[in-house]
Amino acid sequence: MPSPISRLLQGVPMPLLVVGRDLFIIEANLAAQALFPGGEGPVGRHHGLLFRAPDLLQAIDRALTRAEPAVVRLVTPTSGPDRVHEVTVTPLDEGVLLAFTDLTEAEEMDRMRRDFVANVSHELRTPLTAISGFIETLRGAAKEDARARERFLAIMAAEAERMNRLVRDLLHLSRVEAEERNRPESRVDIAGIARSVVDSLQPVARAGEVRLNLVGAGQEITLRADPDQMVQVLTNLTENAVKYGSPAGATVTVALGREDGPRGPVLRVSVSDQGAGIDPRHIPRLTERFYRVDSHRSREKGGTGLGLAIVKHIVQRHRGRLVIESELGKGSVFSILLPMP
Repeated sequence: MPSPISRLLQGVPMPLLVVGRDLFIIEANLAAQALFPGGEGPVGRHHGLLFRAPDLLQAIDRALTRAEPAVVRLVTPTSGPDRVHEVTVTPLDEGVLLAFTDLTEAEEMDRMRRDFVANVSHELRTPLTAISGFIETLRGAAKEDARARERFLAIMAAEAERMNRLVRDLLHLSRVEAEERNRPESRVDIAGIARSVVDSLQPVARAGEVRLNLVGAGQEITLRADPDQMVQVLTNLTENAVKYGSPAGATVTVALGREDGPRGPVLRVSVSDQGAGIDPRHIPRLTERFYRVDSHRSREKGGTGLGLAIVKHIVQRHRGRLVIESELGKGSVFSILLPMP
């Protein structure tokens, strides 16, 4: 029959272990067994075989010999990100109770927040530094030089517009993340949106000597979707294909088609280009904020590094998927798969 402490441990959802005075694990609840799988589980194993962290082993020793409680950080290497736990070490008559609080997700979010702040600061600092430098020049050496003044003012206007785009995309990203759990209720014609987006981007395509081709949008295709966000997704993907993915004389194709998915019919909206393609090592990171394959070219074309992150969150809000396929020398295809009624 299980002991009272064993029954108590099983009722707690967080991983709990008891190390006996002989240094062997004498109790482990289900959460702890899942945390330390293998063989018969942690019970009956020497604690030194289970933990390879000197700080935790020392804390267990002090709890056994001096009845000193402690809180220790435990980092466990894995094939992915390291797993991080805060281990509370509590002396008991039977030995030592170890309680594990998982901090992995919180620390990953904190790292993402720090990276995000650093990236935003960097993206804003560059145009601000340029504007400040030109202001100093206009106050000094170029004060009476009309031609230089006009050139500097044009550059300052471009840098100010770059900051404006960055702030606008940050606001879009924040809004999309806030709404991500709320699936849109309105019904919209995706084919009509595709026709409108392709028409609006024809001047951009002509400027880059690229041909825009629309396929499969001849008839109405109605879905539950946010019309403004669908415009944003199609505009972003198509504009990226025109600006970054296609040399002069190439064709960018926007295609709509129905297909069967694992949970029912889906609408695939794909944007394909005839560019140089993307190295496979970049593809998993393309939707990260501020990640760019070619930073210089992206900034030169007015990119903020947030477009695909916005697309990903919008597609997730619509319970869809973003699929990126690319082959070096053969171009890229960016597809969104949206569930159909």
